[in-house]
Amino acid sequence: MSARRGPAPTGEPFTVTDFQLVLLRRMADHNPELVEDARRELGASVAQMREANRRYQARRHVRGPLTTRSLYRSLLGAPEQTVNRQIGDLTCEALQWRVPLWPGLLFEALAGPNGAVWNEWLVRAPGAPAPTLRTLDDLVPWSCTVDEVSEAFPPARPLEGSAPTRWGLAFAAPDAKGTLRDVRAEFTYGLLQRWTLTG
Repeated sequence: MSARRGPAPTGEPFTVTDFQLVLLRRMADHNPELVEDARRELGASVAQMREANRRYQARRHVRGPLTTRSLYRSLLGAPEQTVNRQIGDLTCEALQWRVPLWPGLLFEALAGPNGAVWNEWLVRAPGAPAPTLRTLDDLVPWSCTVDEVSEAFPPARPLEGSAPTRWGLAFAAPDAKGTLRDVRAEFTYGLLQRWTLTG
């Protein structure tokens, strides 16, 4: 994967920087200020973020022999690691890539035996410290994954997201005074974006 800053101009190979711009574009509705800071860190303009997303979507929807797993390999190169994961009776392949904007996380594409990817999200990298989640104050945007929140506040109930890359969780968590509150949290690519009190 290319380590250079700045997105690839049109016609050049897709880079990990381009892919990060795609992830940011999906998060902009929830956290525009965080996205703006991250975009500047990548040295990209708003127009370049739109162009990276256009090129990505064009590749996703091209007619051809590529499976989604093959698509990610063509865009991001060989994964940093590939691990087999058993989910019920199904053996899946988890392909993982580094995303420098979130150094403690990996982008993971979970593919079935036919190569089709049925889940794509950010997960905690092995050995990376996970946040301590005890109260609502610990639920900081971009600090934790959907799995980490679900494990910290059982029993969390999955909610349908507003798009394929978005998830929701309903759970109860204590506020700063220790009062248990009902919460709805929203995630994009498995990363916490925001939460609201529902009761």
